[in-house]
Amino acid sequence: MFKTLARINKIILPSYSKQNLDLSKATAFQKLIIAWRYYVTTRALN
Repeated sequence: MFKTLARINKIILPSYSKQNLDLSKATAFQKLIIAWRYYVTTRALN
């Protein structure tokens, strides 16, 4: 299930690392997206 979610995240959600986003200047919504992608990715790797 998490592998499928990770693929969907990769397609739909923006990649802030490619945009060189500074985490100290990120909005709360951007931090939420980063946390969600991290959570799904770590679960998909297990």
